[in-house]
Amino acid sequence: MAPTVLKGKNYALLVGGIVGFIALACYPIIVHPMLHPEEYKKVQQINRSGIKQEEIQPGNMRVWSDPFKPREDIKR
Repeated sequence: MAPTVLKGKNYALLVGGIVGFIALACYPIIVHPMLHPEEYKKVQQINRSGIKQEEIQPGNMRVWSDPFKPREDIKR
């Protein structure tokens, strides 16, 4: 039996379906957390309560707080 060759509309539907499936799979992983960071900040506060970062931080590394906040120890 010869393989079926997709042409025109059927090929576009196949490619569009694959791209749509990948986009749909990425939404809850990438897009939703970027659009709703408040929910994830609340969950992190609950999960990290009782943990002192200073005690578990590897040597000579500053404790992570906000990646967009400038460091105080760097003089510009």
